[in-house]
This record gives sequence, structure tokens and C-alpha cells, in this order.
Amino acid sequence: MTAPAGLTPADITRRLPHRYPILLVDRVLSLVPGRELTAVKAVTRNEPWYAEVPDDAPDSAYDYPPTLVVESWCQAASLLLATDRPDPDAEDALMLFGGMSGVRLIGAVRPGDVLLHHVEPTRAVGDTFIFRGTTTVDGRPVLNVDQAVIALRRSADLTRSSQKLREPAR
Repeated sequence: MTAPAGLTPADITRRLPHRYPILLVDRVLSLVPGRELTAVKAVTRNEPWYAEVPDDAPDSAYDYPPTLVVESWCQAASLLLATDRPDPDAEDALMLFGGMSGVRLIGAVRPGDVLLHHVEPTRAVGDTFIFRGTTTVDGRPVLNVDQAVIALRRSADLTRSSQKLREPAR
């Protein structure tokens, strides 16, 4: 039995709208559409969030921003969803994060660490999807996510909704 195929950096660029400095998935190691995804983010000292850290700063000054650990995991979840939906309207579909629960950050992440994200879907209701997963560094858990909600919406539907909100009351 062969290992599940992953995604290359070019595949990721085609599927996510994010770009430097907020594209936070480097590679997808394994992907089983509709079932699971394992992705990698390598943290480096050369990232913009470290630009203002002085040379004499303590190690704790290099703690990777926790919100970026969560964002990176969410991008991995988005990749699983984007790969699982070969929909002809996908070009017009926007992924909207509805919320997260049971998010636990455990320990520091620093330059030189490689985040290993594991994502799996738990439920789908129409065009709304729920995921769970973990992030580890060298086998050590750094993030647990019990639930993350992503909804797919056509941009045309969102445009119509925003126009209705701007119309004067009658």
C-alpha cells in the first residue's frame, strides 16, 4: 500500500489566496480527500514578526505568535476542504471561518521548529464543514482544536447580502 499523496507548494498557492507574509503552510505531506490532511509549516527567524526583536533579547522573545499557529492550522483545514470539493463553482466560492472551540495552545514554538498540522473533518451540513485536529513539533503537542467551522459561500451571494444591508429602510 502506498502512502497518501500530498500537495506541492505550487498546489497550495493555487488553492489558497494567502501570500507572503501570511501564507503559513509550506507543504502538504499527506492528503486523503474528505478524510485527513497532514501539513507542514517551518518557522524561521527570518519571518517579519521577528524583525524588531533585539539581538540581546531572551529566548522567550522568539516565541512564535500563537495566533499564527492557529492561522496556520486553519489554512491546513482550508486546504483539505478546497481539495475535497472539485466543484465547478469553486472559483466563485469563498471560505469563511465561522468560529472555533476547544482551542488549546500548549507550549512555545520558536524558530527552527517545524509545525506538523493534522486535520480531519467531523461533520458537514450543506455547505458548512466542521474540522478537528492537532499541531505538533517533534512529536510534542502545541495545539489542539476540538472544532473549527468553515462555510463555503458564493461571492455573488455575499455581494447581494451586503447590498441589502446598505439599502435604506422603507
